[in-house]
Amino acid sequence: MAGFVCILTETIPAGLLLQISEGLGVSEVLAGQLVTLYALGSLSAAIPLTAATRGWRRRPLLLMCILGFFIFNSITTLSSSYTLTLVARFFAGVSAGVLWGMIASYARRMVQESLKGRAMAVAMVGTPLALALGVPAGTFLGALIGWRLVFGIMSLLALMLVVWVLWKLPDYPGENVDKRLPLHQIFVIPGVRPVLFVVITWVLAHNILYTYIAPYLAQAGLSERIDWVLLIFGMTSLVGILDIGVLIDRKLRPLVLISLIVFATASVVLGIGSGHPIVIYLMVALWGLTFGGAATLLQTALADAAGENANVAQSMLVTAWNMAIGGGGMLGGVLIEIMDPSSLPWALFILLILALLVAWRASKHGFPSK
Repeated sequence: MAGFVCILTETIPAGLLLQISEGLGVSEVLAGQLVTLYALGSLSAAIPLTAATRGWRRRPLLLMCILGFFIFNSITTLSSSYTLTLVARFFAGVSAGVLWGMIASYARRMVQESLKGRAMAVAMVGTPLALALGVPAGTFLGALIGWRLVFGIMSLLALMLVVWVLWKLPDYPGENVDKRLPLHQIFVIPGVRPVLFVVITWVLAHNILYTYIAPYLAQAGLSERIDWVLLIFGMTSLVGILDIGVLIDRKLRPLVLISLIVFATASVVLGIGSGHPIVIYLMVALWGLTFGGAATLLQTALADAAGENANVAQSMLVTAWNMAIGGGGMLGGVLIEIMDPSSLPWALFILLILALLVAWRASKHGFPSK
């Protein structure tokens, strides 16, 4: 549920981009920067705050992050100022940066060694559920009741989650002082850097198109079908993570390689067939199927590589992930301004080929053959 609220807060502006643009009196590109500022907040906070709090008990820290979503989504709900809204989005991103730095190791601590990958897949199911149900529902509700109330609903979900965490979630101590490696030593652990590179390129490719899905669909005559396209993406993402949850502890490397190959192929077809709705529907389904389990695959690969230093390594993943989100908002905006939305899938293809090459070469550390 924490992952659900986090991903929904992050991605809902993509489905509400046109309404937010009109409501705040700014262009679509400026409205897209709500995604960018969220990412910048996570980017700036993930490593320093995770490092500073790695000795804290886990549940109180998680509760602080969830309360951050409540506070800053409430500000977004009430704000009529574009600048104030950007500030609220930045600090919501700070909450997310700390949350994602701890959520993987939190889930893995609950189970025995042989089930760690599957435990993470279960804990991460909030991500595709947010994409499958939350974003399409939020987009639909935004058209009915306005985008501000959608953010208000997310604040209410966060408040309910605080009660649930206090009621049900077990607590764990932070890291022992004698086991904490300096950041630079964690960064050079074999396998960490290849995984982080794949995170940046894969997630950048995803967010270039996801952030500007509305203008991309508009040029195909699908402006009135944004919610349905996002639903297709989300439902296939859910299928993707369920499949990965079954196989991840045995087949992590093949799953990463196959996901990148299929996503790259879909991006080419989206570029060629950008004017054909049926092609878009089918390729969005493949996109969702391959991206749904990306977070679980990459977090598992990094946790395996980093071992006892997984918390700080995960904060590096959060930083890389949010660099990619912010970069997607900025690079996608530049591509639309210089060319047009049909150029977006070709940028995806280039990035995915780079990710595939690095993942393929990292057969000893990072994405090892087993």
